[in-house]
Amino acid sequence: MPNRPGVLARTCSILAENNINIMAMAVHDTVDDAVVRLLVDSPTKALLLLEQEELYVMEHDVVVLEIQNAFGEICRIAQCLAEADINIQYLYCTATPKQDAGCLVIKTDNLERTEEILVK
Repeated sequence: MPNRPGVLARTCSILAENNINIMAMAVHDTVDDAVVRLLVDSPTKALLLLEQEELYVMEHDVVVLEIQNAFGEICRIAQCLAEADINIQYLYCTATPKQDAGCLVIKTDNLERTEEILVK
């Protein structure tokens, strides 16, 4: 999406007005554009709405899981996937210091195998 003030606010407003919940978001800026990754509860509906706004939209399957909010947890996950020769294409997660668990969103080159390894 264009990397300009108000574009993200407008995008979020469109989703909210249509009762689509944003469960996770990551924004990566470039000079003119921003790559916005959204995890929403109604992906098809969101895709159609954002395309109507003439935004370039791509849909990707990801693995979403709850992880411990502990030292080394992401390292453990990355090592497990590396040992299985699975490439992490992107990953984002969050937790506050007071939370025992966080949420991880991960896209790999083999989602089925990623789920087998991480969702035990």
